[in-house]
Amino acid sequence: MRRTPYRRLFAATVLVASVLAPMAATPATPVHAAAAVDRHGEDDCPPGGLGPELTARLDKTIEDVRKQANIPGVVVGLWMPGKGRYVRATGVADKVTREPMFTDTFARIGSETKTFTVTALLELVDDRRIGLDDPISKYVHGVPNGRRITLRHLAEMRSGLFPYTSDADFVHDLLSDPQRPFTPREVLAYGFKHKNTFKPGTQFQYSNTNLVLLGLVVEKVSGRRLADFIDRRVLRPSHLRHTLFPQGAEFPEPHARGYTDQTLDNTTADATDWNPSWAWAAGAMISNLHDLRHWAKVVATGELLSPETQAQRLKTLPTGFPGTNYGLGILNTNGWIGHNGSIPGYETVTVYLPAQKATLVLILNTDSQVGGQEPSTLLARAITAVATPNNVYAGGVSPR
Repeated sequence: MRRTPYRRLFAATVLVASVLAPMAATPATPVHAAAAVDRHGEDDCPPGGLGPELTARLDKTIEDVRKQANIPGVVVGLWMPGKGRYVRATGVADKVTREPMFTDTFARIGSETKTFTVTALLELVDDRRIGLDDPISKYVHGVPNGRRITLRHLAEMRSGLFPYTSDADFVHDLLSDPQRPFTPREVLAYGFKHKNTFKPGTQFQYSNTNLVLLGLVVEKVSGRRLADFIDRRVLRPSHLRHTLFPQGAEFPEPHARGYTDQTLDNTTADATDWNPSWAWAAGAMISNLHDLRHWAKVVATGELLSPETQAQRLKTLPTGFPGTNYGLGILNTNGWIGHNGSIPGYETVTVYLPAQKATLVLILNTDSQVGGQEPSTLLARAITAVATPNNVYAGGVSPR
């Protein structure tokens, strides 16, 4: 039996790996940005590709998965220093016009936003303005059991707070009006109606409630809007010129259309211009292939943090899913470090493999599952099985 929408809604996406007429959407005001180019100087990957044999195997693997999983379009970037690079776009960016998918598309990156929010939080740790073991009640009032839930518990998904995206009223309210704006306090209220699910620190449960609270902490301590603090302390120092935190449904050009089956009637809808404000610190950001490539290494190696704080970040704990542990807003799946994201219409994966200094970035213009599997997980697993067979992307965990 198909799950009711709220059981997977925006589950975001670190997920275990174990076509109908689109609904019209009101377009947001287009935002134009310069086309993406790689200005980060990462030329340690020879431009000639990964060789004809491996390239052919990747081409076939990606196309097979794309067709089997009914993915409209996908962008794949794989960089392996000393060996070469593989950058491809296949499928369509628009199912109506049949415009081909293109590599410089902007995309909604869903839960990859968590890596930016937690980086901002950890910079405040390095500034000695907060402590990871501070209780959330010190910064935000009204959190159930807030005196015993620490910032560390929130960042590592071990708080026990109920995920607001699993609340049936929230799902109905959002899907009834996908252009509706939400405030952080509004979405938290949906989760706080429920009892906590376990004692802090005793279990792992993926919950966007945790990250919204951490976003509020960053704002309170820094005195700045979260988007402004991330721009100043994370995006600019990392030279991410094509990554942004939108206020509403704005979406830079060019971008592919995004398709979802997370609808009230389970039909497929065009979710391109849905307002992501409900996800805020947990999943509202936008980026592109080249910025995500650079960010993969920055976040995995801790370029913006002190070595001590980065070590805390990478202190991962079991999630209950084989091959995947979770740290502070970051996962380690069979050696690949980073995060993936899912939001109605789009999925992404951005991970870095320190053992080979390799980077993998995926952008898909759908989040519709196939047999209970996230399409991005299927694709990442298939690609790494070919390119890095000793480190096959396993996936992660889901709040299902």
